[in-house]
Amino acid sequence: MDPISMETGSNFGIILSRTIGWVYFFAWSISFYPQVILNWRRRRVQGLSIDFLWYNVFGFACYTIFNLAFFSSEQIRKEYRDRNNGKDNLVQINDVAFSLHALILSTITLTQTFIYKRDPSQRISTVAFSLISILLFFAFSLLFGAFFGLCHWIDLFYYLSYIKLCFSFIKYVPQAYLNIKRRSTVGWSIYNILLDFTGGMLSIFQLVLDAYLQDNWHGILGDYVKLGLGFLSITFDLIFMTQHFILYRNREDPEDLEDEDLESSILLPQSDKQLNKYV
Repeated sequence: MDPISMETGSNFGIILSRTIGWVYFFAWSISFYPQVILNWRRRRVQGLSIDFLWYNVFGFACYTIFNLAFFSSEQIRKEYRDRNNGKDNLVQINDVAFSLHALILSTITLTQTFIYKRDPSQRISTVAFSLISILLFFAFSLLFGAFFGLCHWIDLFYYLSYIKLCFSFIKYVPQAYLNIKRRSTVGWSIYNILLDFTGGMLSIFQLVLDAYLQDNWHGILGDYVKLGLGFLSITFDLIFMTQHFILYRNREDPEDLEDEDLESSILLPQSDKQLNKYV
């Protein structure tokens, strides 16, 4: 292949990578809205795991800090190059935009649980509270160490990425268990899952394409958070799609049924109530 063809192919690859990056950014970003809208329309959050929401907020807070540091800090970029044979990290602007947007929407969704109706049992569990507290304690310890030169700053941001990966691995478990316990996915938006699945597939494809274009296959492992997030999203999305479309296909909201029963008991005359029993 002549140099002109190689350059044309390279430019096409770069444009394709950026296009994929923004498409998966929009797919993953839009995926946060269906749950917010569903909560707003129902005026309640029954069926939604509170642990999942807390894991989401703290996870995306860590991921946002990680992406901002790796994208904008020259010191962090230099420390990365020193550890990876002069190669730049693969964090791009769409990664920063996505994580920041996800943090905002996750916070809004969590805030809804303090406004709309929820069950008495819907609160953060002792396990989730303890785990978040312990991980944050070590994060502040590393911050103290980096500030006084006891460790590198990049170690702190890598640790924050570990937290995000940890939360991404476990955050869906409470929601999946809640669906099993209720034998229903009512209150949990399937559109969130479908868009998340699309974003996960495109995210992995972009990462592999970037590694190919830069001839830097170590870059995939260097951005293991993005790789891990993609695979974890796909795995749990498949579980939720199985629950929604195969296992628990009843779409009736238990709260709506209770409201209908209450309305009938108030509006129907006594004779009609007796008749309604046998219909």
